Parts: sequence; C-alpha cells; structure tokens
Amino acid sequence: MKKPTRSSPKIALALAGGGPLGAIYEIGALCALQESLKGIDFTRLQHYVGVSAGGFIAAGLANGITPQQLFALFIEDRKHQTEAFDPAWLLKPAFAEFFSRSLLLPELMLKGAWHSTLGRKSLMRTLERMSPSLPTGIFSNAQIDVELTRLFSRAGRSNDFRQLKSRLTLVATHLDSSKAVAFGRTGWDHIPISKAVQASAALPGLFPPVEIDGQHFVDGALIKTMHASIALDEGVDLMLCLNPLVPFDASAPASAGESATPWAAPEPIPRIADGGLPAVLSQTFRSLIHSRLLLGLKHYEQAYPNTDIVLIEPNHRDPELYLANTFSYSQRRHLAEHAYQQTRQLLRSRQTNLAAKLGYHGITLNHAALDDVHRHLCAPRRPPARIGQALTKLHNLMDNLNQVVSAAEPKSDPTW
Repeated sequence: MKKPTRSSPKIALALAGGGPLGAIYEIGALCALQESLKGIDFTRLQHYVGVSAGGFIAAGLANGITPQQLFALFIEDRKHQTEAFDPAWLLKPAFAEFFSRSLLLPELMLKGAWHSTLGRKSLMRTLERMSPSLPTGIFSNAQIDVELTRLFSRAGRSNDFRQLKSRLTLVATHLDSSKAVAFGRTGWDHIPISKAVQASAALPGLFPPVEIDGQHFVDGALIKTMHASIALDEGVDLMLCLNPLVPFDASAPASAGESATPWAAPEPIPRIADGGLPAVLSQTFRSLIHSRLLLGLKHYEQAYPNTDIVLIEPNHRDPELYLANTFSYSQRRHLAEHAYQQTRQLLRSRQTNLAAKLGYHGITLNHAALDDVHRHLCAPRRPPARIGQALTKLHNLMDNLNQVVSAAEPKSDPTW
C-alpha cells in the first residue's frame, strides 16, 4: 500500500456483469458501501468501468444518480415512480429479428433442396445451409437504449460520454473480431451511453448483436469478467471492484455469522447436479468467469503495485443469490436487502484489513452505521433473533483476530 501524495486520491470503480441479478446485487452492495464508508462519494469517482449489467449501474453513477436512487429506480415498485427501469422489458421477444431471418428462409430452402438432390450433399450439410435463417437472439434488449435515453435526458444528466464530469468506460465485444471495445474512449466516445449499455449487455444467444456504425457488438464479459485494467492503465490509487456472480459451495451450509440475514436462515441446498441442467450450467458459468476474475486480480496486483485493489462479492456459501427469481418485485427487494446486509457483514468481518487499506486514501469505516442492527435497505420480514446477532458479533471478532495474527506472520499474503 502506498499513501497517495495528493489530497484527493484517484478512485475508480469496476462493475462486472450478471444480468438483472447482478444489477440487484451491485445496487444493494453500493448502498451499503455508501453509508458505511466515510470519505467517498460513489457519484464523484475518477473513473467508472462497466460491463454488461454493471454498465447500467456505472452509467447511472457517472450521471450523478446515487446508489439509493438506483435502488428506487431499478428495484422499487413502479406504480408510484415517475421514472423506473423494469427488467421485464428484457423478456420481450425479438420480433424484428424473427421476421428479418424468416425472409431468408424461402431462398435457403431452394438452395438446400438443390444441394440435397442435384448437388448430392448430405442431409446434415443441407441443414447447415439453413442456419442463417435462425434468429441470433430470443429476446430484444432495444428497450435499454430507449429507456436510458429518456433517463439520461433529464436535467443534470447526459447521454454523451464527452459531457460527463467523470470518466466512464463501457466495454462490449466486437463480434467479427472478438476484441474488446471500450465505449467512452477516444474513437468510441461519440456513441450514446444508452446504446453502449445495450451493446455491452447483449448476451449472445439471449439477445441479438447490437449494430453500431455498421458493426455488431455483444456482451463485454466474453473477453474479460471486469476490465478493471482500463482504469488501472490510466493510473488510480484505489480500485474498487464489484463482482456479483460467484460459484456456489453446496458442500457446506453458511454459518450463522456468514448469513447476511440472520432472521432468514437459508435452507440447505442438495448437490448441484440434483438441480438438473440449469443448475449445472449456472455453476459451470459462474466457475469459469470467477476463476478468470481471480487470475486477472493476481495479475493486477503484480502489474500495478502502487494501486490498492479491493474486491467486493457475495459469500460463496450463501444460497440466496444462487436461487433467485429476479423478475419478481418482492423478490428483487428481498435480494437487494440481502446484498445490502451481506456487504455490511463483509465490512464488519474484514474491518481490520480494510480499515488499514482504505485509510491510506482518506476513507474510514462508519462504525455507527455498521454496528446498527436496526439499519435496513428494505423492511425485514421479522426482527433479527438475538442469538443470530450474538453469533454474528462472535464471528466478526474471530475474523478480525485471525487477520491480526495473519498480519503478524512473516510473508503472509493479504486477504485483499
């Protein structure tokens, strides 16, 4: 850790993707971080880097929208909101894609019939020639561009990268070259922020590629999980990283101290395979992107020794976020509260290391907020049990004691 010589350290925030679930986690975590850390304003950072769903959050923060306002915008019930972003918009079928692809079918069928008869091609080769008629995505995410254009047109906000007070970079993948493109950097800063968010969140297979300037773009997470190096290359003192998706450890249930909501003890999860194909695919996807993230962080620590890097992510043994239905408003509120409380718990359990690392940059822990057991983002279902509070405090004490012992040992690797 190197204490910055300037009075105002350069702080960057990198937000990974994860669909609506990832956005909900990041909003809940950011609300906890904003009220639990003194000396930092998450709407006035040096640089924001967003990928996929994280791009929506990053663009909002760069436009001066606070984490609490993002909560009201993205998670609260829309009935009485003048502006809101509904994830259900992402479930609209891509009718335009279906129609345009269907127009190719007659010509492809004629060519296929010719190749299978006169051309003497195999049936499999004939069917392969029909593939251009298949849609490139099931759902349309065009509403992202529409709604964010409206949201960023309000007074004090902008849909233009060049007019923002802070640096904003949104990463997508150029489909034809499979290279990462950083919207917001020179050469790509003329693209509307709303369109860049749409492109960065276009998960292949689920959404069609987004066409920009005659080129096609898909989800930015195809190349890297977080792309924090974009901000690190420009020089920052503190790099905060939020990653919402982690593989779930079903081999052991979370302890009382690890449960973010002690009033809602999670039910034990059986073996991952018992959940069928969706569970296996989810665990596989999470494992792949998380292992890639950890490798990237190790590289960052070596390549940028003068930058402190802090990673915030869910507990691997907590089933709440793994078994989530993000398209239910009541469930979304519960998940946001869970992420909020889990992040508060993380800050308490690792306050020894974090206090030292963040203190170099003028950031301190707000112990009054962290120790307030009655503090909530949403109303709890019932008050926390006293035994749950006691076990949580004991767990925090043991964690911090372990950090002190580890710090005293020679050549010990830091947790963060």
